[in-house]
Amino acid sequence: MQLTGLDWTIVIAYVAFALLLAGFFVRRASRGADEFFASGRALPWWLLGTSMVATTFSTDTPNLVTDFVRQKGVAGNWEWWAFLLTGILTVFFYARLWRRSGVLTDLEFYEIRYSGRPAAVVRLFRAVYLGFFFNCVIMASVTLAATKISSVLFGLDRTPTILICGTIAVVFSILSGLWGVVVTDLLLFVFAMVGAVAAAWFALDHEAVGGLSGLLEKIDPSKLDFLPDFRNLDLALGVFIIPIAVQWWSVWYPGSEPGGGSYIAQRILAARNERHALGATFWFNLAHYALRPWPWIIVALCSLLVYPELADIQKAFPDVQPELIGHDIAYPAMLKFLPPGFLGIMVGSLIAAYMSTMDTHLNWGASYIVHDCYRRFLRRDAGEKHYVLMGRIVTAVLMIGAGSLVYVLETARDSFKLMVSIGAGTGLIYLLRWFWWRINAWSEIAAMISSFVIAVGLLIYKKTAEEPWPDHWQLVLSVALTTGVWVIVTLATPPDDEATLVRFYRLVRPFGRGWERIRRIAGLAPSYDSLPHALLGWGLGCLFIYSGLFGTGYFLYGEALAGSLCLVPFAASGAGLIWLVPRIFSTRKGEEASD
Repeated sequence: MQLTGLDWTIVIAYVAFALLLAGFFVRRASRGADEFFASGRALPWWLLGTSMVATTFSTDTPNLVTDFVRQKGVAGNWEWWAFLLTGILTVFFYARLWRRSGVLTDLEFYEIRYSGRPAAVVRLFRAVYLGFFFNCVIMASVTLAATKISSVLFGLDRTPTILICGTIAVVFSILSGLWGVVVTDLLLFVFAMVGAVAAAWFALDHEAVGGLSGLLEKIDPSKLDFLPDFRNLDLALGVFIIPIAVQWWSVWYPGSEPGGGSYIAQRILAARNERHALGATFWFNLAHYALRPWPWIIVALCSLLVYPELADIQKAFPDVQPELIGHDIAYPAMLKFLPPGFLGIMVGSLIAAYMSTMDTHLNWGASYIVHDCYRRFLRRDAGEKHYVLMGRIVTAVLMIGAGSLVYVLETARDSFKLMVSIGAGTGLIYLLRWFWWRINAWSEIAAMISSFVIAVGLLIYKKTAEEPWPDHWQLVLSVALTTGVWVIVTLATPPDDEATLVRFYRLVRPFGRGWERIRRIAGLAPSYDSLPHALLGWGLGCLFIYSGLFGTGYFLYGEALAGSLCLVPFAASGAGLIWLVPRIFSTRKGEEASD
């Protein structure tokens, strides 16, 4: 695939502008750890929410969506669409609590929620486990997608792609800190959306497709369905029933953590106040689930007509290494048909998608290693500039670790399944720890160890068994075993000391009846937050975004009546949210939501 001079001009101009923006924030990011990792807690909702969605706009995401659509149709996307349930739960139940906690990272939470040495152990373990190991797996997945794209576009193999992309990401992240990451994410999101729409437009224009009407006439109708064929029970269980019934609340997955966490919590903690924290997480979920998917889905559907079999992709790109050929590579393969200028925009948008994800994960992972490991356990009394320097060194180390793991993974779906399996069964504890005082640090230690051991055991079983259980039944087994382990450990171990629990309740004021005993001990009035308001917001938010997602799909399918019917719940739930949100904050009875 050949880029013209115009294409290269667009790509180089974009990269240069992004690095100039990073340079602009060098001085501010160097002031201290609070600026480098949390932007001084001064960011507005629209900038934070856009940064969240730009982070999830990674190079592996369109590849993953393409893999789902080619193998299981549009309905295959329920494997990640189901996570909207936990995303909106975070908006109305957890965003305000996170911001109220005042911590710098979500791992610092452990030592205000739990007491004693076990709390410190959990914080240290998760700093290394999530900040390094798990984070490197995520970044390796993103970089794997970049290697597949570069192999199609430029004929490069893995090593030079890793070196070039990794260097750009590290330089940007080291220079700018979270300020540069968040501000530049706004540019990245716009650029990436333009590229995604352009890719869909020219995919439809391919002679094998014949426009949107041609696509709808030629494609297998079952590929267009929003729900799987329930007559194929095994498919329906794996694609829809298990994700909706079990996966969304039970699995820890980056960007879709039950109760919020990782870089989502990092952005929430950087918000100006609770209102901006709520607004940021809602805008993220709206853009992530309702605005972005359809350009990727259209390209994936078109690829089924242009490259019906994997052999067709290998034939079109004979220089691509055979081990890189999978259904996920069909997305970059479709970029072959972009005209000059637009190809440059698309390449620039893919670089933007890569940088937005990598810079966030590098900064987030460095915050764990430096703030929750190095500063907490090794060197507490150094100056702020020292911790910023350590953050920059750790950033480079993380990129080296991620680059090394790229050689282990094969497809975007492989890494998705790996992360889901490792986090299976831990999700419920992250939901309940805010609302049930009895959960303690041993609960989390038990959940983490058991989920990892079970995931490894199931992986060995899958590799050695002649006819292993389907992935969805393995997920259910993992969730059941892990949940059983941590519940037993919770009830068998002593609760945290009352002083710690009272301090946490005074600080965060969790609502509901799960803290009633601690509230009475503290002699405090019930929380000013309303459980009915939170539940109503959750329901309205899910209805608003799902109806927007499927309404858009129906209009693209030419089904105007069905699309118009989706507008009814879309408008009604939107009006309900406009009525509800001011009342959520008015229940504070005169107290300032920013404090």
